[in-house]
Formats: sequence, structure tokens, C-alpha cells
Amino acid sequence: MKQFITVMKALSDPNRVKILKMLEQKTMCVCEIQAALGIAQPTVSKHLKILEDAGLVSWRKSGLWVNYVLSDGSSTPYAAVLLGNLKHWMKDDPDVMRIIARLPGIRREDICRKPLATVEKRAQNEL
Repeated sequence: MKQFITVMKALSDPNRVKILKMLEQKTMCVCEIQAALGIAQPTVSKHLKILEDAGLVSWRKSGLWVNYVLSDGSSTPYAAVLLGNLKHWMKDDPDVMRIIARLPGIRREDICRKPLATVEKRAQNEL
């Protein structure tokens, strides 16, 4: 039962659900997620840790980057079921649709060279 509760608690925050929907689209680093959601880096890291502990996301290091991806769901059957159904959920949600539309304008190469506020403003203007 503990695994089930952990997975359900991980889904109890709207930003964590948005992170899952973004990772469904592409691999992302913390700074990209931060720019997309407009929340602080420590908050993004905390959300990612909760999602990782629930078996919903995993990460890989690639040079200087830590890339977050959706997990394969092998750590718990509850995560596997949830991830299998994720693509069908929240398709019509305006907040999710808006964030997904912003993703092409959020590139780590730009974020590392420019202040985050500049990147967020550029992404907003591309809507």
C-alpha cells in the first residue's frame, strides 16, 4: 500500500502533473522545467525528487546536464499503470496545453547564457 500512496501523493500537486506532461513531450533539465513553469529552481528540484521517489521519473547525466525523463515504470506497478495512461489525461487542460505550446521556445542552450527572466519573456512572446 505504501507504494500506491507514494504515487498518488506525487500526483497531488498541479506542477508535478505539468512536469509529467512536459516530460511526455521531451527530455528536460531542471532549468528548462523552471522556465516553463515559472517557479524557483529549488522547488523544481523538490518536485522532481518526489516524482523520482514515486518511480515516475528518472534522470541521466550527460556531460554537465542532468536530463529528466519519464520512468519506464518498472519500479512499481502503480507507476507503470499511471505512466501508461498519462498520454490520455489532461489533453484538453488549458494550463497543460499552454505549457506544452511553450516548450519549443525553451532551450537549455539559451537559458544557460541568458538570465531566466529573459528566456521566460521570449517564451511568453512566442505564444
